[in-house]
Amino acid sequence: MTLIEAENAVVEEFSMYEEWLDKYEYLIELGKSLQDYPEAAKTDDRLIKGCQSRVWLDYKVEDGNIVFNADSDAIITKGIISLLIGLYSGRTAQEILSSDFSVVEKIGLKENLSPTRANGLVSMIAKIREVAGANV
Repeated sequence: MTLIEAENAVVEEFSMYEEWLDKYEYLIELGKSLQDYPEAAKTDDRLIKGCQSRVWLDYKVEDGNIVFNADSDAIITKGIISLLIGLYSGRTAQEILSSDFSVVEKIGLKENLSPTRANGLVSMIAKIREVAGANV
């Protein structure tokens, strides 16, 4: 599935829910699907700066694709990083850098978060783009 197809699938998935409470529940469920993140990897150098909650992001490059792993100590934030990883993990640096990340606006995520969570979202996107930029 291409990145654009994956982004469109997320938009379609979120459009099934009319109320933001239901969308938050969906995000929480997404967070539960994250693979285990080792406690030993929860180090300061993997913390995303700018997030109110703690969010750790790690990655490796496999066959030219960047594979992300993450965790958070807050359930909604964990869902947000899970959503981003679901879209961008396993993609090339070029694919990630070609994305305008407008999917977060299309699903209404940014404007339906508290200001501190919205800042955290921006920081998560910035870190994913930074990793991609360093691996072009």
